[in-house]
Amino acid sequence: MPALNISTNVSLDGVDVSAIQSEATAKLAKIIAGKTEADVMIVLRGSIPISLGGSQEPAAFGELVSIGGLSPEVNKNLSAAIAEILETKLCIPKVPTLDGMVPPSKSSILAPKLKVSYIIQ
Repeated sequence: MPALNISTNVSLDGVDVSAIQSEATAKLAKIIAGKTEADVMIVLRGSIPISLGGSQEPAAFGELVSIGGLSPEVNKNLSAAIAEILETKLCIPKVPTLDGMVPPSKSSILAPKLKVSYIIQ
């Protein structure tokens, strides 16, 4: 079961968290081969103190745990899809991706201002 944990310094008060989780669930199931929406878990936490480069501007950190289904290409597509959701729903701007990186098992990858860390197990 893929599990995506997202922490953000943005307040979720008044935000339709269910819509974010639903959209993220659909994207993950579509991008990770062999997974259905019933297989995906999304955890979203807001108002978490996050400093990126010394700035407390809106940012998020995501950690995806999955047994199988992940690869550098899948990671890149997931990062882009989740970053798009966070930009649209929480106004967290994107930053450039690190294209071409091949993460070793249990590594961190910077993604569009979603600062995604993938743990491949």
